Amino acid sequence: MNFDFSEDLNLLREQARRFLTDRCSTRTVRDVFESERDYDQQLWQDIAKMGWQAAAIPEELGGVGLGHEGLCVLAEELGRALAPLPFASSVYLATEAIVLHGSAAQKASLLPRLASGEAIGTFALAEGIGNPRLRGIQASVKGGRLNGCKWPVPDGSAADFALVAARDESGGVALFHVDLQAAGVKLSALQTLDPSRQQSRMDFDNVVVERLGTGPFAWSDIEHLLDRAAVLMAFEQLGGASVCLETATTYAKQRHAFGRPIGSFQAIKHKLADVFIANELARSNAYYGAWALNTNAPELPRAAAAARISASTAYHLASKENIQTHGGMGFTWEMDCHLYYRRSKLLSAALGSPPHWKERLISQLELQAEQQLQAAA
Repeated sequence: MNFDFSEDLNLLREQARRFLTDRCSTRTVRDVFESERDYDQQLWQDIAKMGWQAAAIPEELGGVGLGHEGLCVLAEELGRALAPLPFASSVYLATEAIVLHGSAAQKASLLPRLASGEAIGTFALAEGIGNPRLRGIQASVKGGRLNGCKWPVPDGSAADFALVAARDESGGVALFHVDLQAAGVKLSALQTLDPSRQQSRMDFDNVVVERLGTGPFAWSDIEHLLDRAAVLMAFEQLGGASVCLETATTYAKQRHAFGRPIGSFQAIKHKLADVFIANELARSNAYYGAWALNTNAPELPRAAAAARISASTAYHLASKENIQTHGGMGFTWEMDCHLYYRRSKLLSAALGSPPHWKERLISQLELQAEQQLQAAA
């Protein structure tokens, strides 16, 4: 089975990389990092003109027909560029949730605006520190009004609306569309390791909301949404990890010590070889995840967990060793190494920690083994 991307998607990759190289340097990232802006608004508008936000939206609702494989390609390039954009929260999560669970009217109202970049959405799940758990959902909706708090919420201050996971009147969990300009919504900025990807606290006091969709909804639907986002985020992590390896390798060839390039010393060779192996393992798992996501295969939960674990591990290792390879100056503010390290730490916790995804992978493998035993009986 061939999991590689098509010629058209590889052409899309080349075009996206050229655009981001020209338009989104690390200076662009630092400008957002060091300012009070939540994201680069002009860059957001520019990628909207190219249809990036619309990649996986159905064409009849403003999409461009690239599918989820195309979205994976774009995610990797955005990860390489450290793009200071609310792309993950709006596209991987909010848009996907509406496509999967929104009513016909909600899709017709929200998806064209998301596709054009006119609207930005976010997904509010967490209620404090910890991994995604059903018992962690305490926010509730009664009589069409939401009360509770959510934090951290990615790109909360940049978003126009949020899809909030809350208890409904039956005690079950559902998603609710919340206009963030509505009365009773209070947003507070949170300090994070990576200010180019802003995080917020949202407090809701008797806020009028609309339930997403009309059909039944369960915690397993949120897990499915997180699985899909995990594959896309794995590609973003893979993109960052690849740049770290390239940067460290280039520096190791150019920097001389004792009359030799430092890359000729085994201590450096072995570090970079370990990073290369981790990156290739992450790429293999990410491509498997892309296939499972694009085909909605039954293997998606396992593939997503494996992609998430390996990509988080690879990005952390690559960003750390990039700093180490650059030596004393690798730790300085002027070098770009710390920007990738910051992003690697943020992304590794964005959808739940690596241990959480390891637990999910184990549970999925146990379920697979049980099903195989039942089939053989």
